[in-house]
Amino acid sequence: MTSTALRGTTFHYDDTGSSAGLPVLLIHGHPFNRSLWAPQTEALVAAGHRVITPDLRGYGDNGVEAGTVYLSDFADDLVALLDHLDIDRAVVGGVSMGGQIAMEMQRGHAHRVRALVLSDTSAPAETDDGKAFRNRLADRLLAEGMDGYADEVIGRMLADYNVTAMPDVAERVLRMMRATDPRGAAAALRGRAERPDYRDTLAAVRSPVLIVVGADDVYTPVGDAEAIHGLVPHATLTVIDGAGHLPGAEQPGRFNAALLDFLATRVITRT
Repeated sequence: MTSTALRGTTFHYDDTGSSAGLPVLLIHGHPFNRSLWAPQTEALVAAGHRVITPDLRGYGDNGVEAGTVYLSDFADDLVALLDHLDIDRAVVGGVSMGGQIAMEMQRGHAHRVRALVLSDTSAPAETDDGKAFRNRLADRLLAEGMDGYADEVIGRMLADYNVTAMPDVAERVLRMMRATDPRGAAAALRGRAERPDYRDTLAAVRSPVLIVVGADDVYTPVGDAEAIHGLVPHATLTVIDGAGHLPGAEQPGRFNAALLDFLATRVITRT
């Protein structure tokens, strides 16, 4: 783990693999931390790539943020981290909220994005009902903490059958959720409620795009991934059987195979 002062706070991140390798920036979702990507980091480094996995502002080992943190704040943080690491362009991937932050990087900093990896995420702006839900949830987390919420959603973060079939994975995911500071989670929820619509951004993408979704994701189902694919017809769409909202954790072998094939066939060979 390495830390550095960026944009008024201290950021913690892992930078692993060869400095000469293809840089891959992986963005965790809510309410997790950079360790979510451990199975992908191992596989990518073994294949010769450089992997950067940061904690987002208010998550993991980073400082707590109160109030509201917008997706554009997260994106600007990550661009500052790339600057700090002297990385001009990177493959940018994210899951769930992390996927929306990747889309925000494409929207505001497209020249820094060599390719996109969008896992279990959605492109439209939040609905009015969704905004109200996220703000109520932020209030709840501040009042009650993370434990009850984590227990309540574990059967949706993972496919429900994997909670019992994969107890080690379920415990790892629960541990990340419970360790998240509710102030950071609440700030991100309030900001995410105000996210823009990314559909026009995606429709304009000409760089390589990989779309991944768990076959049994109930938060952002296969239909959401197909909608993104409809906006980016040159993208590669991969549905991961035996997984819910976190296929990289539930089925790392299948997820990693899709990611490594994408990098080898669509990114590294691209002129």
